[in-house]
Amino acid sequence: MAKQTGLGDYLAVDDSGGTARDISNDIGDYGINIAQELVETTGLDKSARERITGMSDGDVSLNGFFNAASNKSHDVFKTRTGTRTFDLRIGGNSSSNPKLAMEMQVGSYAITRGSDGALTWSVTLNLADGTVPAWSTV
Repeated sequence: MAKQTGLGDYLAVDDSGGTARDISNDIGDYGINIAQELVETTGLDKSARERITGMSDGDVSLNGFFNAASNKSHDVFKTRTGTRTFDLRIGGNSSSNPKLAMEMQVGSYAITRGSDGALTWSVTLNLADGTVPAWSTV
């Protein structure tokens, strides 16, 4: 696959009832961090650090535009309890596009009214189920 933009991305998150909701139109930007713990195992006989891979983690930050319509972003995040499937498809639902799906918990949901009148929100999602995040394709 060649270089590409983030234009036309598809992003869905389960609502509190477990139904996937396409909130792509409500998202302004997102950030994904798939982390890998590095466990230090440096022995006394070494002059430099030694590390082995430890646990994986995943965090997502979403920033969007407030939408109180049924099955849109406010409906999805107003109740923070329960495990949610995060489903990102870079470039959309077209075949062979990169896809990342993770089971997440909603860490926070914040709504902000700007001085210009804009009503926006931000959400943090944190890995929930102990499954290592892995990219696949649509």
